Amino acid sequence: ELYCLEHGINPDGTMSDQTINTNPLDNDAFNTFFYETSNKKYVPRAIFADLESGVIDEVRQGSYRQLFHPDQLISGKEDAANNYARGHYTVGKEFLEPVLEKVRKLSDNCESLQGFLLFSSFGGGTGSGFGSLLLEKIATEFGKKSKLEFSIYPSPELSSSVVEPYNSVLVTHSTLEHSDCSFIVDNQAIFDICKTKLNIDRPSYSDLNRIIAQAVSSITTSLRFSGSLNVDLAEFQTNLVPFPRIHYPLISLAPIISESKKSHETLSVTDITNSCFEPGQVLVKCDPRKGKYMACALLYRGDVAPNDTNKVISTLKTKSSIQFVDWSPCGFKVGISHQPPTTVSGDHQAKVSRSVCLLSNNTAIAEAWNRLDYNFDLMYAKRAFVHWYVGEG
Repeated sequence: ELYCLEHGINPDGTMSDQTINTNPLDNDAFNTFFYETSNKKYVPRAIFADLESGVIDEVRQGSYRQLFHPDQLISGKEDAANNYARGHYTVGKEFLEPVLEKVRKLSDNCESLQGFLLFSSFGGGTGSGFGSLLLEKIATEFGKKSKLEFSIYPSPELSSSVVEPYNSVLVTHSTLEHSDCSFIVDNQAIFDICKTKLNIDRPSYSDLNRIIAQAVSSITTSLRFSGSLNVDLAEFQTNLVPFPRIHYPLISLAPIISESKKSHETLSVTDITNSCFEPGQVLVKCDPRKGKYMACALLYRGDVAPNDTNKVISTLKTKSSIQFVDWSPCGFKVGISHQPPTTVSGDHQAKVSRSVCLLSNNTAIAEAWNRLDYNFDLMYAKRAFVHWYVGEG
């Protein structure tokens, strides 16, 4: 929904009139995420796969049903029942080939394939089991291409199944060697952002998804529009990952504000940059002030001048709350894209002229792993539910 708006594409895949009248060179941007068919329709370069059909049927019936190629919506007949082993070994194995076939077909359509973005959740059986199986196969087939993951991490209060800690530990272990960079997003953190920043009493999943969409949009802006930093996927790795196994950067977004508060805020470059370093803006429940930074990238969008960012960064370097590890130079990478942030109609977020997304590799992410380990050990000590996993191999 958001990317269609940013690139001026209608829900049925045709170009909107407004876009056709602008300079055609500016419009080449959509080729990163969409491809053009012979009858002037634009189709997303995306595949939706699930072991059961429920969720994918929603896409098939939804308002964007004409946008997607029917072959790129793939669903199986039985689900993974929240079991990593079912998604990875039994049910997932049979489902793998048709999905891989579509991946090969889509990648043959690309002129210069940069890599893959994988979206999955850690807690369920399909997201963890099948997700890691697919990642392994992609890693073997397309060896050198970058693989970035966006993973939904099980949150302490919003849990959909008891065995989430098992699935998460198993998937983290199996993807550690294959994924190049993994952005973790925690439902609880986004839930709190919706409540405190946007004043939504009972946030729905689509409210959560819209915030994630904004984050992914900021991260990929430079791939889709002209920008100065992180122009291709391999650069993320170079800028954020000091050692191959430490590839879990935190994402923070600013400003996230509602229409009612917008008129009372200045939202200068300094304001939005400073708020990025506060724990309330991070998309994972952890406190970056307690950790140390290994790498930092600030991605600005919209009306931002380079000398403003330079001023802000020199002030940041003097702050005691932002500490870098001893072996890493205190460096901030900065990217500026002049494409202003877009908002979806009916969204609770106000439309702003500039925004910033902070990607930081921080030791505070360990808080999240510790919580997970603790829950895993609690259950595993009693061998609770283990027979389901052993039974599926």
